[in-house]
Amino acid sequence: MKIERMIEEFRKERNWNHENKEKDLALSISIEAAELLENFQCIDSTEALESNRKNIEEELSDVLIYSYMLAANLGIDVKKSIAEKLDKNSKRYPVKELVDGSSSYLELKEKSRMEEKLKKKRLN
Repeated sequence: MKIERMIEEFRKERNWNHENKEKDLALSISIEAAELLENFQCIDSTEALESNRKNIEEELSDVLIYSYMLAANLGIDVKKSIAEKLDKNSKRYPVKELVDGSSSYLELKEKSRMEEKLKKKRLN
């Protein structure tokens, strides 16, 4: 069974579909992400993974479950949306410029922001 279907069944069985409004799901994603971050607070990644691996996995699962639920509520095709975002990011952060060292991630990010601002300005 696909993960989306498993989550939907879980919601249906508990009659949670009507209670999970978009705002609440978005808040839940943020709350669960904060709980995930707590596992890394004041320690390095290696120590966090050694001592908190199972909890990290569970909190990450909560973030993903709420994300899938929000996507379902909004009618978003997760696979298609991720593929489109990866395509957009591949144009925004070209491999050649990053690998040959001619640009850094931060430089490309700033360049992309400036282009977005210009694009919005032209539309107004």
